[in-house]
Amino acid sequence: AQVLVESGGGSVQAGGSLKLSCAASGFTVSTYCMGWFRQAPGRQRGTVARIDLVNVTTYIDPVKGRFTISRDNAKNILSLQMNSLKPEDTAMYYCAANPMWLGCDTEHYVYWGQGTQVTVSS
Repeated sequence: AQVLVESGGGSVQAGGSLKLSCAASGFTVSTYCMGWFRQAPGRQRGTVARIDLVNVTTYIDPVKGRFTISRDNAKNILSLQMNSLKPEDTAMYYCAANPMWLGCDTEHYVYWGQGTQVTVSS
């Protein structure tokens, strides 16, 4: 079974940094579309960043230049480095994977982690 486990969330002040990690098992991250999503209270879950099979990365505008998605194929881990955090980044962050034949450019990934909370105070 494909399992994703996130870690690295926490509480930081505005301007701080956090690095989220997502450990995958049951499949290899290098052969799947991988993404980070987030859901703030009262809002729908949405894409933050994704990385495709040839390591092309995509970010939503609010995080461009501040967040970096990366994949460590040797360790089978997906990461999200978050710098210059803002209060509006506060959300539950989820790691997700999608089989390549379903595509990367979608909100409907098949496999999801349980989420890790990020809280940014002003």
